[in-house]
Amino acid sequence: MSIKIGMPKFPIVSAPIKLAMLGMTEGNGHPYSWSIILNGRYDAVALAQCPYPAIRDYISKQPSHTLGIAGAEVTHVWTDDPADAELVAKVAKIDTIVSNATDVIGNVDAVLVATDKGEEHVERCRPFVEAGIPIFVDKPLCNTRRDLAIFSDWVNAGHPLISSSAMRFAKEFAPYHQATHELGKLEYVNFTMAKSWETYGIHSLEAVYPIVGPGFISVQNTGHVERNILHLSHRDNIDINLVNIYNLAGGAGMMTLAGTHGGVQLRMADSFYAFKAQLTSFVDYLRLGTPPVPWEETRELMQLVIAGIESREQGGKTIYLKDLE
Repeated sequence: MSIKIGMPKFPIVSAPIKLAMLGMTEGNGHPYSWSIILNGRYDAVALAQCPYPAIRDYISKQPSHTLGIAGAEVTHVWTDDPADAELVAKVAKIDTIVSNATDVIGNVDAVLVATDKGEEHVERCRPFVEAGIPIFVDKPLCNTRRDLAIFSDWVNAGHPLISSSAMRFAKEFAPYHQATHELGKLEYVNFTMAKSWETYGIHSLEAVYPIVGPGFISVQNTGHVERNILHLSHRDNIDINLVNIYNLAGGAGMMTLAGTHGGVQLRMADSFYAFKAQLTSFVDYLRLGTPPVPWEETRELMQLVIAGIESREQGGKTIYLKDLE
């Protein structure tokens, strides 16, 4: 039997809500940016040492009054490399650095698992699930059937746990969320993204999902590890092409929506807005207890991630979501 130590009441009514920022993987600087966005402060000298130029750029351009999410604060930080935690703490002015991730149990109200390796997330989350602490998990939540089954069991048992991509919250795409009537019947969607399908495929999926809604039928990935080319079919007879090419930085976040009467091309440009809206949705979840994304949607999105991997590994075989149930 798991012993729940310092388990907070949920929803959380205390203010400020104390958060722990946990973990850092290569190429992912979310502990820096997320901590700044939540805390509403940063040390400019320390920020100049942050190894992520994009974060330095968009954070430094923000008016100070746009930083901070009322009623929540990152009070503890742990990273896989202790040196990273020291710099994150200096940058976002975080009071406490812990030696082990589990040291935050009993001292915070919720945790953010700020790593993007889905294959690690079950074990990174397990101690906090067992302690009854609410968790936000960076995208993707997972990338195997086994891990999705574990997360499903945890959520169905009532554990407060959510995961999302910032693309869902991009202001450039929001006007078309379940609202493409001006285009006639939506027939075709295309989305391009950089990096790997395993880590950034969820960005592609979660940009498109709120527009077309649930009801995906199948996935076919005819690409390879560094050039993932996917065709997805949807119950509303929409054809969707998602392209994740590792070095496609110039095309990241570009979307085409085409219908029987019109079409539009969009591109995400304001990362700060999307990240702040995403983090605000987590803080609201902690306060209100209502998840910003229903678990059924998160589960279907993870099935799509998994199907994309399995199709590629099986030489472009079409994978039907009904077979992943």
